[in-house]
Amino acid sequence: MTAVPIPFDISAPGSNLEAYVRAVNTLSVLSAEEEQRLARRLHEYGDVEAARRLVLANLRFVIYIARSYSGYGLSEADLIQEGNVGLMKAVKRFNPEYQVRLVSFAVHWIKAEIHEFILRNWRIVRVATTKSQRKLFFNLRSKKPRLGWLRTQEVTDIAEALGVKPETVRQMEGRLSAQDASFDLPESDDDDTFIAAPAQFLTEGGNDPAEIVELHSTQNAETLKLQAGLANLDGRARDIVTKRWLQEPKATLQELADEYGISAERVRQVEQGALKKLRHKFQPA
Repeated sequence: MTAVPIPFDISAPGSNLEAYVRAVNTLSVLSAEEEQRLARRLHEYGDVEAARRLVLANLRFVIYIARSYSGYGLSEADLIQEGNVGLMKAVKRFNPEYQVRLVSFAVHWIKAEIHEFILRNWRIVRVATTKSQRKLFFNLRSKKPRLGWLRTQEVTDIAEALGVKPETVRQMEGRLSAQDASFDLPESDDDDTFIAAPAQFLTEGGNDPAEIVELHSTQNAETLKLQAGLANLDGRARDIVTKRWLQEPKATLQELADEYGISAERVRQVEQGALKKLRHKFQPA
């Protein structure tokens, strides 16, 4: 079998989209018989060249489908590239026993890849995550009868048509109408047009040297107070507090009772008395 020479990368249009489209349009479309023969060679023998020819013959359909998503402000070349990925997945899964043309089988896979790409890249914050939200995202624009916010009856009609709740339609309409805001807006001297950017009021205090020094100083002071408090306890009380609060795994009252030959209740009394003395060390002077 002779390989068909292709002067471009079939997976991505690259920087020259027009040249890619022209090259794709020069590729011949397979007849139903040719497609079946190649599909059988791929399915039964894993023929890579047969898979390649099936992909090449259907690239024009990917372009056609990708162009129907041009209203989302994303690169057409990127949409085609994602659609090509879906086509390749479909070719891999295509069974000639289905008795349908490859393009009819592949349209689901092509659209699925394009949909996923749009949802990942249309906004910084994802606007659709559940199955019903995805369905609504790709149908709401075509269902809206006019520009502007939807009326109550329009919301109800769209919700019924798409099988979702009216509040879901309202929520998605708000997401589609919202705009991404820059995290770090440019500074402006005009008080009338000033808009506070998130970067101006969302601070990360964990990297502030002054706060780090203050935190370490506080921790050191508290450690010294704890050490001084433990030093003032008798040996048994100090050991009980250490094993009950400062070690892992913590000892149980019964374990300490067995160790010292006293009741668990007596261990609890010693513990409470020692903790009371320690708390006194941490009270402000």
